Amino acid sequence: MDTCRWHAGGVTSTESLVADFSRWCEAVVARLPLGLNRLVAPTFLGFALINGFTFAVDLALLTVLHGWLGLPVWLSVTVAYICAFGLSFVLNRTFNFHSHAPVGRQAVVYVVVVVINYLAFILGVGGGLAALGVEYHVSRLLAGACEAIYMYSAMRWVVFRGRDSVVMSRSS
Repeated sequence: MDTCRWHAGGVTSTESLVADFSRWCEAVVARLPLGLNRLVAPTFLGFALINGFTFAVDLALLTVLHGWLGLPVWLSVTVAYICAFGLSFVLNRTFNFHSHAPVGRQAVVYVVVVVINYLAFILGVGGGLAALGVEYHVSRLLAGACEAIYMYSAMRWVVFRGRDSVVMSRSS
């Protein structure tokens, strides 16, 4: 069964949206200057776009939970993080890495990757900076920069690897 999105011109299938996203990432990467098109995989651009969006969701939830509702920072960061990374998994699996592998195994591997990321970067870097007096949004942004490199690498070469996952890049 196909899910659809309605728009002014009719109905667009999820497969069409996925293909459009992939083609757009490939076209943008193909036009990068200075030979960067040979170094940057289209999946890296897709990851940056998707995770930029989910990071904004993370920060928005953090602001609502801590800034507006007054929940403790550790709880606000944790809830926002779980929501954002769940969304990231679904969007990256579908739009970026085009995975058709069984979702259960990938989800388990992803959870392990995310737990390592959470302990090292969110609690370690982000929590450490906040404990040192850095404003919580700034500490989260700095931790986010570290986790981006780790998460892309883990998603591309660990979570969504294998013959059942099609990675759209010139080199694996």
